[in-house]
Amino acid sequence: MGPSDRWTIAAEGTRHTLTIHKVSSADAKSYAVIAGSSKVKFELKVKDAAGIAENDPGDGNGKKVAAAANGEVAPGEPTAVNVPDAQSAGEGAGETGTQQVPATAGNGTAQATENEGVSAAAADGLFLERPQSGTVMVGSDITFVTRVPGPNILRKPNIRWFKGKWMDLASKMGAHLQLKETYDRHTKVYTFEMHIMQAKLNDAGGYRCEVNDKDNFDCCNFELTIQEAPVQEEIDILSQFRRTSTDVGKETGELDFSGLLKKRGEVKMQAQPEVDVWDILQKAPASQYEKIAFQYGITDLRGMLKRLKAMKKKEEKKSTAFLRKLEPAYQVDKGQRMKLVVEVADPDVEVKWMKNGQEIKVSGSKFIFESIGNKRVLTINNCSLADDAAYQCVVGEEKSISELFVREPPVLITHPLEDQAVMVGERVEFELEVSEEGALVKWERNGQELRREESFKYRFKKDGKKHTLFINNTTKEDAGHYTAKTNGGQSVAELLVQEKQLEVYQSIADLTVKAKEEAVFKCEVSDEKVKGTWFKNGVQVVPSDHVQISHIGRIHKLVIDNVRPEDEGDYTFVPDGFAFNLSAKLNFLEVKIDYVPRQDPPKIHLDCLGSIPDATIVVVAGNKLRLDVPISGEPVPMVVWTKADKVITEMVGRVHVENHPDHCVFIVEGAEHSDQGVYTVLVQNPAGEDRADITVKVVDVPDPPEAPRVLSVGEDCCTIEWEPPSFDGGQPVLGYVLERKKKKSHRWMRLNFELWKETRFEAKQMIEGVLYEMRVYAVNVIGMSRHSPASQPFVPIALTSAPTNLTVDDVTNSTIVLKWRIPEKVGAAGLDGYLVEYCMEGEDEWVPAQQGLTERNSIIIRNLPTGEKLHFRVRAVNLAGPSEPATLAQPVTIREIVQRPKICLPRALRQKLVKVVGETINLMIPFQGKPRPKVTWLKDDQPLDSQTISLRNSDSDTVLFVRMAKRQHSGTYQLEVQIENTQDRASIQIQVIDKPGPPVNVKVVEVWGLNVALVWQPPSDSGNSEITGYTIQKAD
Repeated sequence: MGPSDRWTIAAEGTRHTLTIHKVSSADAKSYAVIAGSSKVKFELKVKDAAGIAENDPGDGNGKKVAAAANGEVAPGEPTAVNVPDAQSAGEGAGETGTQQVPATAGNGTAQATENEGVSAAAADGLFLERPQSGTVMVGSDITFVTRVPGPNILRKPNIRWFKGKWMDLASKMGAHLQLKETYDRHTKVYTFEMHIMQAKLNDAGGYRCEVNDKDNFDCCNFELTIQEAPVQEEIDILSQFRRTSTDVGKETGELDFSGLLKKRGEVKMQAQPEVDVWDILQKAPASQYEKIAFQYGITDLRGMLKRLKAMKKKEEKKSTAFLRKLEPAYQVDKGQRMKLVVEVADPDVEVKWMKNGQEIKVSGSKFIFESIGNKRVLTINNCSLADDAAYQCVVGEEKSISELFVREPPVLITHPLEDQAVMVGERVEFELEVSEEGALVKWERNGQELRREESFKYRFKKDGKKHTLFINNTTKEDAGHYTAKTNGGQSVAELLVQEKQLEVYQSIADLTVKAKEEAVFKCEVSDEKVKGTWFKNGVQVVPSDHVQISHIGRIHKLVIDNVRPEDEGDYTFVPDGFAFNLSAKLNFLEVKIDYVPRQDPPKIHLDCLGSIPDATIVVVAGNKLRLDVPISGEPVPMVVWTKADKVITEMVGRVHVENHPDHCVFIVEGAEHSDQGVYTVLVQNPAGEDRADITVKVVDVPDPPEAPRVLSVGEDCCTIEWEPPSFDGGQPVLGYVLERKKKKSHRWMRLNFELWKETRFEAKQMIEGVLYEMRVYAVNVIGMSRHSPASQPFVPIALTSAPTNLTVDDVTNSTIVLKWRIPEKVGAAGLDGYLVEYCMEGEDEWVPAQQGLTERNSIIIRNLPTGEKLHFRVRAVNLAGPSEPATLAQPVTIREIVQRPKICLPRALRQKLVKVVGETINLMIPFQGKPRPKVTWLKDDQPLDSQTISLRNSDSDTVLFVRMAKRQHSGTYQLEVQIENTQDRASIQIQVIDKPGPPVNVKVVEVWGLNVALVWQPPSDSGNSEITGYTIQKAD
């Protein structure tokens, strides 16, 4: 408080005075004076002047001085408050430090305390203004403010707020607590604020504010006091409903609502007429119960409703026609037989059976009616979906109603999908066969459901029991696992999409020809649609009468007629769209005719064959070998070909020779590996002889490798190894090609489109639990070998997932019973058992609960230390090893539980509860357990919406209440009661239905005579229930 016209602050020596002029009711507040480290609080009360004169009829000045001394003055008169000197003030507050005076605090800033300064001159350390203690009502807001000067600090100060000794409030920021900071550039002062919204009782206590920079530190403490809201004790309305009697010490057992509301204090209430709340509750609907309870002050509404329900049960008339009615609902599988049985009181009475409100007539063997004594039986044979309806048994005016639900049998997969491997751009067809015609099949790719698209990417076809998925114009992104699902199973197949690879089946070969002969370059590729271009010495070859280019199927030819010397050169074939080429050389053999004497000795001119270095010829097995060997000599020499001293005759057998005056021809038709060796050509005439050796080497594709061996398997992979082929075909092995297939399939899938150099390979993207086989091809420059024998069948397996739903079933002073369920993912290897372990809290050494594995889904662990807290975990074990553990979230204390929690779910709630929009949902579910269990409600695994759903829990039951049901209240409600690590759960199905919307697109399709044919489409809103039929009306 600074100087003002309303008050005067004076100091004389050690005496300080605050004088308030013309006191008004606005000055009735709490005041405090701070001297050093001491603080004194006091309160000023203002009363009317008339009240003071009436109560104190004496000397006005004396009374006024006394009133001022007590803090009570009349409005309009000045008052002065003297503060003793600092020494006496300190002694007066020596123990408490603060004189507590009752005050009412609302929203605002806190009041000053003993440790705070109020000006920059009085501040020590880094604070310009320290946060001040304060008092606030429950539910109100309060703000604590501190200011720190900027020029004295090298950088922005670091402020931390604490509650108690260690709790850092920065981690508690949210809707209840906010921290703010501002900076004034003119005054260079930092302002820090802590806002507490809607204060609670547990917010009270000591707080601390710390400020520090690089070299300085300062802190201060302050207090927050929380006061409860004052209760206006004007009317004790609950006292009117105590049990009373006219006899002293006795109770009537009924509530007395005839007592009048009594006055208390200065409040006067008019007498109310007697009200019979029982009569009001009996006549009112259930939605008005809470309003009536609030209006008449009923605190034990639940108890009154229980008694009211008991009264209604007593008044309810017992059925006279039925001894036993139908159950609320029945369920039967499609195609099975169903019997509906009731017992009637009169064995001679006639009954009517109704289906959806229409009487059932005897027709064929579909419905059979039986009357056996008091029993009446309706038998429904070969149930179909049309029999899914509401059934009634009518006896006179009474009815027994039940619902029959027909369940379709699961659709099984009779012919599963098969893996496929295609090239980019090709079309894929996945075909599946199921056990039922017209069954619903859902297609997925890598877990995502496939739907029809405008781009016509996916197409679905149904043909009886066959279902087909078409994928048009495949890309590499389409590769993955495709799944077809029915309600009775699923089938998975893998699609591999590879870039197009062009294979060369036959390459072009070098040619050596003589003048006027024909030169033919021929190659064969894997794709007959691929075109190509021929080049000579880098220049494109243009077809002409001299040069012809042809493309028939997979074979490309370049034919040169009447070869001339200028045709010699390098010829290249380049396939369109692929980055490689095939090259060969054309050698022109020029034959020179010189004059020789008649007695010229024979000569073999192998030096003319420039394409045959070292007189060695290489030929591919199965191809034709033709070798023209020029000779000379006069007279014409005789030619003899031999191999291993065996003469090769002319024109006889697969290997033969042709003799001409100037040359001889060696021919091998369909070269085989046995044709390999050294051939000798001998020419003789009277002038002499000449001899030459020609080596023929026959090359072929490699022999097939041995069957691969499976080294290891994983969840979706395996590693195989094989030995190189025993014969490499005369050329080094360049690599291997691998294929795999499912055991029951006939289609092999290629796994690599580039040659694999090693003899060990890891195959991936397999399906766990499916039986596979693998085989290998060897490749050299000649081509690919035949495939190896298939490997032994194998199954990819993996670790199981962790066991599920690990719970504590029972605990004693030395034992514990654990239960769990099998893992969600077991895998193809199955389960060998479970490993159960435990460890002390705070330790990391896990001890097996028993020797070896247990095959059961529960275990009793004995001889445990009483009172200790233990952690427990369970692992599933199969051939691949132990799984991830399933661990209890909290340690278990080994001691006896007084009573395990148990939910007593009413029978009516064990089936789906159907409500109409606007009705009230009121579920009361009793439970057991000591100490009092913790009750948790969830809706579809999510917390309940407290705005529309009310919950009330007691020691023995819980109530879920919805005043007006809406369709969003439909779902599965989960209730859990828990005591430490033991719990019990129950699920309740609620379906809120409404009237359906109107049918749409009603059309008149035909009119004849007095008749008309209509068609329409179902309504867009079914009202959250199945459409059972339509009502058709007409108007003239």
